[in-house]
Amino acid sequence: MSRWEIRVAIGLIGLFTVSTIPQLAQATIFTAATEVTASSALSTLAVKGRAPKTGYDRDALFGGWADPDGNGCDARNDVLARDLTNKVFGTGRDKCLVLSGTLIDPYSGKKLDFTRGQGTSTLVPIDHVVAVSDAWQKGAFKWDAVTRVQFYNDPLNLKATQQSLNSQKRDGDAATWLPPLKSYRCAYVAQQIAVKAKYAIWVTKAEKEAMARILAACPKQLLPQQ
Repeated sequence: MSRWEIRVAIGLIGLFTVSTIPQLAQATIFTAATEVTASSALSTLAVKGRAPKTGYDRDALFGGWADPDGNGCDARNDVLARDLTNKVFGTGRDKCLVLSGTLIDPYSGKKLDFTRGQGTSTLVPIDHVVAVSDAWQKGAFKWDAVTRVQFYNDPLNLKATQQSLNSQKRDGDAATWLPPLKSYRCAYVAQQIAVKAKYAIWVTKAEKEAMARILAACPKQLLPQQ
């Protein structure tokens, strides 16, 4: 499969909307679109050094949680609803709010009980799998406002996790941080690659090498589908 075919296949399994991400090439029909390995997609990513963080202001540039799918619920609550079990929702105007639930943290395998409220909601943050600052230094500084908001709220790049690991990760890439649960690392790296392919975010040499080392143990690992 050529690099072009891989990029087209990524588009056809729903990993980007070309109308809102002008930096990427227009996708065309390709029949073998349902199975793209992470290793193949990794080979399509540009390799460059980190750009400086000049001008970076996460809140000002990327905003807060939005409602990208138009279902009336913000992206944080959509992800909590997707990733938690035993969920309890609000009612009426608060029907989107996840009030409580259970999370099996993908990064550690630990079971966490979530309760919405002051001092408790932050214990289950939503991680940007490709960190926002990492994306900024590897291409996002070129994006328009629409693309920045889409990236920030894209469910492909969001995962409910535990506060301690989210804080530990900060803006690390695969060369500097990986989930402590080793059995999840292949899926984690594949998700980062899917996001970076979707938004044309580049990787550093060390990052690509780290991803390749992880994927060597799981060569058939596929990119996630939304």
